[in-house]
Amino acid sequence: MKIWVDADACPAVIKDILFKAAERTKLKMTLVANHAMRIPPSQYISFLQVRPGFDVADNEIVQQLERGDLVITGDIPLAAEVIEKGGHALNPRGELYTIDNIKARLTMRDFMDSLRSSGINTGGPSALSQSHRHAFANQLDKFLTKNP
Repeated sequence: MKIWVDADACPAVIKDILFKAAERTKLKMTLVANHAMRIPPSQYISFLQVRPGFDVADNEIVQQLERGDLVITGDIPLAAEVIEKGGHALNPRGELYTIDNIKARLTMRDFMDSLRSSGINTGGPSALSQSHRHAFANQLDKFLTKNP
């Protein structure tokens, strides 16, 4: 198993949790983004910079993903593609996307997108809280323990 990180929008505190987890578990992790970013020196952590553009990083992750890999993303369409390809997807707030819940998440995302397109202000997600960080760390640990 390998960990892929949709790194363009991944919060720094979540990346820090991931860096520690990669070192602790000795799992290979690749951050994918369309802009340069710093990563700690590690034989387990790598960075892949893709060209700028809509969904370029997402497409690269899906292309390189292998069955059983874990993808860290808040992007619901990307999570759906990952699950369809036999991977696992975890968002930075600690929600593990599954075959059972991804269709509902996609439907809600599309509904909210339709509201925004019609001019209704739907607001955005709340700021990443300490409880979100704990939920992410706990879900990541639980997943890595079950899927070494």
